[in-house]
Amino acid sequence: MSCILNIETSTTACSVTISQDGHPLFNKEDLKGPSHATLLGVFVDEALAFVDSHGIPLDAVAVSCGPGSYTGLRIGVSMAKGLCYGRDLPLIGLPTLEVLCVPVLLYHELHEDAYLCPMIDARRMEVYTAVYDRALNVVQEVSAQIIDENSFLDILEKKPVYFFGNGADKCRTKITHPNARFIDNILPLAKMMFPLAEKAFVDNEFKDVAYFEPFYLKEFVATQAKKLL
Repeated sequence: MSCILNIETSTTACSVTISQDGHPLFNKEDLKGPSHATLLGVFVDEALAFVDSHGIPLDAVAVSCGPGSYTGLRIGVSMAKGLCYGRDLPLIGLPTLEVLCVPVLLYHELHEDAYLCPMIDARRMEVYTAVYDRALNVVQEVSAQIIDENSFLDILEKKPVYFFGNGADKCRTKITHPNARFIDNILPLAKMMFPLAEKAFVDNEFKDVAYFEPFYLKEFVATQAKKLL
């Protein structure tokens, strides 16, 4: 049996969930943010009080590790690492774009051969994105992309592609291929992390608490800078 505290702060939403054996036991979230600095500590204290009062030992802490808001990720990962140090727990880091895929896979009817394209808003017409198949195998690696009329044409010609996340809505006027499908109101939330967190726990996929950092897409910035030189 495993009990995991899940933290998600990569966008304006702030959420904390306690899951046990793949089922949520406790959930707090605020979708009006960003107010992570004020709310995250309160949510975590309430979550810890819940497990302690029920005599449930925590087995791990999972945190959504980006890409996303620099400030939100820093706050979430710092809290997760502090809990791991304080309670001597292993740390699980989950890619935010994969977390976004969970509610789509669980609660939406998809074409059998569909690709999933979660998008996190960056600025103007730029998004952080990746492409996965329905088993969450990577089709296109995580990248920062400026969306135009030619974006994703190579895969849209092959299969239906579902676009979702807070960066997808602004892409509707650019991505108009008949195979493009848009799903509204998909947010990265802690209550959607537990299927991925449970798998990581069973597979012993833990992070080094001392050196773990969120994914700010720094390597993409560096790559683009080199191209301009």
